[in-house]
Amino acid sequence: MSAEKTLFTPIQLGAYELPNRIVMAPLTRNRAGEGNVPQPLNVTYYEQRASAGLIITEASQVSPQGMGYPATPGIHSAEQIAGWRQVTQAVHDKNGRIFLQLWHVGRISHPSLQPDGATPVAPSAIQPKGEAMTYEGMQRFVTPRALDLDEIPGIVEQYRQAAKNALEAGFDGVEVHGANGYLLDQFLRDGSNHRTDAYGGSVENRARLLLEVTEAVVGVWGGDGQGPASGGQRVGVRLSPSSTFNDMTDSDPRATFGYAVQALNQFKLAYLHLLEPSESDLRHGGTAIPTKEFRPLYDGLLMVNWDYDQESGNQAIASGDADLVSYGKLFIANPDLPERFAKQAPLNEPNPDTFYGGGAEGYTDYPTLAEAA
Repeated sequence: MSAEKTLFTPIQLGAYELPNRIVMAPLTRNRAGEGNVPQPLNVTYYEQRASAGLIITEASQVSPQGMGYPATPGIHSAEQIAGWRQVTQAVHDKNGRIFLQLWHVGRISHPSLQPDGATPVAPSAIQPKGEAMTYEGMQRFVTPRALDLDEIPGIVEQYRQAAKNALEAGFDGVEVHGANGYLLDQFLRDGSNHRTDAYGGSVENRARLLLEVTEAVVGVWGGDGQGPASGGQRVGVRLSPSSTFNDMTDSDPRATFGYAVQALNQFKLAYLHLLEPSESDLRHGGTAIPTKEFRPLYDGLLMVNWDYDQESGNQAIASGDADLVSYGKLFIANPDLPERFAKQAPLNEPNPDTFYGGGAEGYTDYPTLAEAA
């Protein structure tokens, strides 16, 4: 009889054998340098966390149009590629693996963050509730401009080029950010997508952009002479079926996300990354759909996220409900999280006041076990 799987059972993730199933979740920290370029402080931060089975970077905009927050890194300029190359080299020198998360925020932006003060774009001209984080402080979201049908191939092209840039920057793979109320999620859900063309209406139409982007990215990552069929082995996709973050709603999220999850099977991805429902989602009228409901619909590796600790992570893996678990706040405060889990050691407490913006404080100064001793 085989031993029960745990967070420390090695796993084959596409092309890579990971030493553990403890993944560093993508975490926006607002600490990129001028020009949205990764800087030496970012190199240190990721290098410190290289013992994760896999690091997924903070979301990185695929184009200047995709930006929605100050000091977030991009993957569309030569300087950004060079900055990220320093990060990937540092992680690889520590025998780590790192994927880049590809991001377009859509309507969750502000003209002050857009090229030439342009209006942010979206599937439909629906103003989200809430406020944008800008360089001038919090400002109300504006009503976005609905993308014209002939502009949508250009959006797909932004992701394709960003995927090429990530390859050039030395990443081991990429994650398509289809979650949390950003552009691909906005197209997918009928609360934010009121289009009547090939990208709106039916769930097949609303999922079209997510699938076209995934196909484009998989095409880029199918190199090594193996053709696009192998590309999915280095591509993940993240979805948030229950999330109400960024004013997101859907009339039938089980049907919407059930369709999207099954449609993603065609790409033979490295993994599908799903967020569990949160208390905030339920308070804001979201439908609680546990990630394990999607397990029968998805053929590949399933990664789960949201408030897992070591015990609940082990339970998810032992039960077969998940194959990997991504950790956010615990990795912020514990650069050596796998070692702490392995030794059942106490964990540093994360400080929410230093999550976004600033310098080394609350970023690279959390002590490892060795430093604490």
